[in-house]
Amino acid sequence: MKYTTKAAEKSTVKITIKYDGEDWKNAQQKAYLKLRGKFAINGFRKGKAPKHVIESAYGKGVFYDEALNDMFAQSYGEILAKEEKKFVVVGDPSVTVEKLEDDGVTLVAIVPVKPEVKISNYKGMKIQQYAYTVKDEEVAAELARVQDRNARKVEVTDRAAQNGDIVNIDFVGTVDGVKFDGGEAEGFDLTLGSGQFIPGFEDQVVGMNIGETKDVNVTFPENYQAENLKGKAAVFAVKLNAIQGKELPELTDEFIKDATGSETVEEYKTKARERLQAQADRRANDQTENSILDAIAANAEVEIPQAMIEREIDGLVQKFEYQLMYQGLKLQDYLDFLKVTVADFRKNYEEQAKKNVLNQLIISQLIKDEKLEATEEEVDAKVAEQAASVNKTAEEYKKNMDPRQFDYIRSDIVITKLFNFLKENNEMYVEA
Repeated sequence: MKYTTKAAEKSTVKITIKYDGEDWKNAQQKAYLKLRGKFAINGFRKGKAPKHVIESAYGKGVFYDEALNDMFAQSYGEILAKEEKKFVVVGDPSVTVEKLEDDGVTLVAIVPVKPEVKISNYKGMKIQQYAYTVKDEEVAAELARVQDRNARKVEVTDRAAQNGDIVNIDFVGTVDGVKFDGGEAEGFDLTLGSGQFIPGFEDQVVGMNIGETKDVNVTFPENYQAENLKGKAAVFAVKLNAIQGKELPELTDEFIKDATGSETVEEYKTKARERLQAQADRRANDQTENSILDAIAANAEVEIPQAMIEREIDGLVQKFEYQLMYQGLKLQDYLDFLKVTVADFRKNYEEQAKKNVLNQLIISQLIKDEKLEATEEEVDAKVAEQAASVNKTAEEYKKNMDPRQFDYIRSDIVITKLFNFLKENNEMYVEA
């Protein structure tokens, strides 16, 4: 077997593989030995008919497909191993037969490969940096949430429904006088102000009394998931059956200790502020890194193979599917309810997938260009940090680590180095 590789269009590589007559003869014999048991020939026990007899009965090419597939499968793996430093395959090959004769076979494989990105500028740019400071109102909201989680539900009979109440309702929705799927329920518990229903619905239930019926007029958002309801005006006939209010506990040191473990209200506020600030810092850092990548991507050129985009879409769809599973739903049931095909659903992720892949390629290219690496000392320090967080020594922690965890740590260190480098080499500004 001999082969050649050549760069082709749209981030692909053309691999031409040539097999001589002896290779081709051996491949057919191997295919015959594997498949002969499937053929029934008069005068022979099943699986005992000679190769030339089977070929006479079923055609000379009866073993060609199996022989070609077997030859290519073996050769392809060997070629990729030899060429791993030249290109990285990112999808399945498209294989054609260029020559098929007794004296030899030539196969051509067009393979999508990881492309190089041409980045014209990644230093000296003016790029927005994000920063957030936790406000007193956010800390107060955390305290309010603790009270709300520990609130006692009480039946309300002497007033109208108000925001924060849990109301039990019956409703029937119609568009142009016709009912639609999912628009009807009885005995449904709804927390007013939660934003669970279409904008405007909950606001119109506020003020209703027990036993009252009312037509609630709303308009489905233009980006609503069900195609047949996008932007449509709807009327919901609503009956309010019952109201439950919340009786909040008094905000005392004793309550906070029981509810959160903090000794005092002030101690919990301090911890809440630190936690919220850490979350805000992570959000700001993510936005800053996205801002940097957007600026670099605007000056980048690359041909992204569709195989890479499809693979990224697979990941995004799978992530959404996991989210549905946590809610006890299946993706296909969800799509059936929306009357959306899998193909159309995947199209919704295409632009995000392209952006994600481009960002990954930019990061990979810049790490290569700047020759960034993680030293063993840096990896050990990160392992020690993780070990300390679970009260273990680094040696104990390492015993249970998977090799992939070390790879992840190295990758994280290198990517952190890259963004630190980009922040240092660009003019970062924070909007007032």
